[in-house]
Amino acid sequence: MTSTTQVSDAVPPPWHAAYPAPKTEAPSITRDAVLKMLRNGSNVAGKDLVLVDLRRADHEGGTIRGSINLPAQSLWPTIPTLYEMFKAAGLRKVIWYCGSSRGRGNRAAGWFGDHIAERGDTHMQSLVLLDGIMGWATAGEEYEQWMDEYDPAVWHKSKS
Repeated sequence: MTSTTQVSDAVPPPWHAAYPAPKTEAPSITRDAVLKMLRNGSNVAGKDLVLVDLRRADHEGGTIRGSINLPAQSLWPTIPTLYEMFKAAGLRKVIWYCGSSRGRGNRAAGWFGDHIAERGDTHMQSLVLLDGIMGWATAGEEYEQWMDEYDPAVWHKSKS
């Protein structure tokens, strides 16, 4: 008896295809603006703002000081809970980032921005970090100093 197993050549859909596209495009924020906020303490990570690292590989190469890691692939169903937690904490800015300024950061910031708008919240902002963690980690020593567990080997390899 012969077995006939068909192997599909079809590429599976991306993880985010199971969820709706964001309705709006979230505004971006530059690394210079974030660094300025962190330096002068006008917006303190964990008090006034939260930085969300969306990479699946837990902070590989380091992360911006004070960031939390919420892999994008698990974000969609947690948005209502995250919103309630961030709101209760009095956070005004939620800054999302991934490896670059494409894809996951924009999608997450858009989804969260949609949720904020649906709640009629005019105090909280959902922003995407322009150029992502790659832009931050390769922008020079002043940015490296604001990273936890910075590993230059990861970033120099990524640039090659």
